[in-house]
Amino acid sequence: MKLVLVGPPASGKGSQAGLLAEKFNLKHISAGDLLREEKRKGTKRGKIIQGYIDKGQFVPDEITNELVKEQMTDNCVLDGYPRNLTQAHFLESFTKIDHVFLINVSKKTIYKRLSARRSCLNCGAVYNLITNPPKEKGKCDVCGGKLYIRKDDTKEGIKERLRLYDKNTKPLLKYYKEKGILREIDGEQPIKEVFNKIVSYL
Repeated sequence: MKLVLVGPPASGKGSQAGLLAEKFNLKHISAGDLLREEKRKGTKRGKIIQGYIDKGQFVPDEITNELVKEQMTDNCVLDGYPRNLTQAHFLESFTKIDHVFLINVSKKTIYKRLSARRSCLNCGAVYNLITNPPKEKGKCDVCGGKLYIRKDDTKEGIKERLRLYDKNTKPLLKYYKEKGILREIDGEQPIKEVFNKIVSYL
């Protein structure tokens, strides 16, 4: 089974992907995590990625496609990929997606969630000061690294991310809707209720 979770920043895609992976024994493939890990390793590809992330821009499709394809398995849940129609066509060129879930949340909720988000400078772990705070203020529970606000989590960064999301996602959603595999979920609900709704479709 291959699933895709689509939604704006801070819609809860990562949390739902983790829960689905555990319940159905799927590999959780997060495009964002793959990009950050490559950046952390400091490879040639990672340095290119760093430049785009620092500017709050999307990494070129060719790089993201390559990273995701390397991780694909027969049973997986894709989180944050594909982001646009080009990536969707690339994915379809070598595999078949069974279900696509769009998690909808309001812009007000997105700003509230992202402004409270903190990331570890060292390992990339993500926290939310409201729903998932670190045990020690400003310090990562996993590795003890320093927590910081990513540039794309600032007010201007969020605004640009939403603009790009709206621009790229509309054609993507239309594509999956025409295929008959798109389901819309209200992401304003508690995490457990969102999860139960997805499971009910599956």
